[in-house]
Amino acid sequence: MKGLILSGGHGVRLRPLTYSQQKQLIPVANKPILFYCIEDLINAGIHDIAIIVGPNKEQVMDTVRKVSWDARIEFIIQDAPRGLAHAVKISQDFIQSDNFIMYLGDNLLKGGSVDFVKDFVAAKVDASILLTEVDDPTQYGVALVDEQKKIIVKLVEKPRNPPSNLSIVGIYGLTPKIFEAIDNIGPSWRGELEITDALHWLIQNGYKVRYGMVQGWWKDTGKTEDILDANRLILDTIKEENLGVIESGNIKGIVRIGKNTIISDNTRITGPVIIGNDCIIAASHIGPYTSIGDNSTIRSTEIENSIVLEGTTIDHIERISESLIGKNVTISKNESRPESKKFVLGDSSQVML
Repeated sequence: MKGLILSGGHGVRLRPLTYSQQKQLIPVANKPILFYCIEDLINAGIHDIAIIVGPNKEQVMDTVRKVSWDARIEFIIQDAPRGLAHAVKISQDFIQSDNFIMYLGDNLLKGGSVDFVKDFVAAKVDASILLTEVDDPTQYGVALVDEQKKIIVKLVEKPRNPPSNLSIVGIYGLTPKIFEAIDNIGPSWRGELEITDALHWLIQNGYKVRYGMVQGWWKDTGKTEDILDANRLILDTIKEENLGVIESGNIKGIVRIGKNTIISDNTRITGPVIIGNDCIIAASHIGPYTSIGDNSTIRSTEIENSIVLEGTTIDHIERISESLIGKNVTISKNESRPESKKFVLGDSSQVML
């Protein structure tokens, strides 16, 4: 059994953050989303993994190589986002004759994929997919199922008239038969080779495609609100730890503080909160569901329900909430001209005041 993780794409819904970094590297609870996927496959017993990379490929490769994984990891370059089935197609030399788990690198799954992988192996089917109920199935690949036989009857990608509210989750159990299916489909109306079309070809040609239902929560972290929601869900599972120095302050709830981090000037922290290494937190209130990256400084600021990436300085800001703040950002108050505000914002930014 092999693993295939997709870590390409432009991440347009997360701009301007994804102009400078790959979306799968955005941290949730101070860990890149991609790392959760790698760890999940390893926990499922898969130790031979390939990662599809595209834009910012060097950034992804360098970040992954900094960690000592209990797996052999290689990288496959996709020249442009051409669909999930295209990503599978260009991985054929890596997969060869093995069954494999394909994992979308911006997906998070509570409890991981261990049970799904075990079921896929035991069922000896031609493919298996995970499903979950969603409010708006027009935004996803959608399945019509036979509940008694536990098989997929029909698959449609982002249908205008969905046959059900069962969405395909970004984890797939596949066999080499998927390559024959991909060779027999063409690009969709989006100009991409869709994995749903390939799986539907298997169904139409008599192959057995099984399904399982997500137990717990699943997150496709394609939008800011999804990342913040995932951050909340994971922070609810952390354990308390303090490797820093608390000079003065009041800490309530579950809080993790990294090495060489200093908490001072009567700072209040209300967990769940995670603070990275080498941070300075002074005269501030760090509210629930906040993650602060390494080498960050926060002074005289109230912040909650937010993600702050590494190297960021926030100074004398009255209140920040529900924010995703990138690396090496500086946010400060201009006391000399309080009625004036100055912004440097990337494309597709949204500001609420």
